[in-house]
Amino acid sequence: MRTSGVSFSITSHAAWAPGIATPEAWAQWSQAPFAIDAGAEPAVRAMPPMLRRRAGFLGKMALEVAYQCLDGRSDIPTVFCSRHGEAQRAVELLSDLARGEPLSPTGFGLAVHNASAGLFSIARADRANHIALAAGSSTIEHAVIEACGLLADGAPLVMLVAYDCGLPPVFARFEDCREQPHAWAWLMAPAAQQPIRLGWSAHPGPAGQAAPALPGGLEVLRFQLSGQREMQRVAGARCWTWTRGA
Repeated sequence: MRTSGVSFSITSHAAWAPGIATPEAWAQWSQAPFAIDAGAEPAVRAMPPMLRRRAGFLGKMALEVAYQCLDGRSDIPTVFCSRHGEAQRAVELLSDLARGEPLSPTGFGLAVHNASAGLFSIARADRANHIALAAGSSTIEHAVIEACGLLADGAPLVMLVAYDCGLPPVFARFEDCREQPHAWAWLMAPAAQQPIRLGWSAHPGPAGQAAPALPGGLEVLRFQLSGQREMQRVAGARCWTWTRGA
């Protein structure tokens, strides 16, 4: 793995958001993105009901695309990434504390950042390595670097799951883009034909930087689905360059 960038290929992928559940719908969205609003939850029919009921809206989106992407495969390391994670559950727990009420152990266990990854491994009795991370506005890029590190260490395949949704109202004034509910998954392999490459360089910082039209996860998903050859994304002090081709 070169320090100047990482390369990989995508062998299968899946995406889900309220009102956008089919490949055809996602292809149309990638050509003319529109704001995605909260709506019905995904069914996650592949997961046993007892475990499925424990997942909230955010977790169900992540689980839906993870099941679709792996399609029955097992023993594949996974990287789950979400910029904000279960923020709504966290607010509920903090509100309970502020009222002097005892915390729910179940609620706490499902608010931690690796909750969805844990439910996924338990439901499938799969002991493969899983990682959950958050890295601010560069969460997707750092997750890709992590996944490519696993590929460089010898894993033949790695699944990346990216998911986020709107923030609770208490955090609304801190948003730097319009957060929208979405989840997608890539089954990544070492670079082969038509690989995707991610490179990065220093950037002066946020001074004068325009707010992105889309959250990072949706920007990267649009790049993948639209077929464009190159995309640059500035996040904080870095400029991330995504390219595809030979």
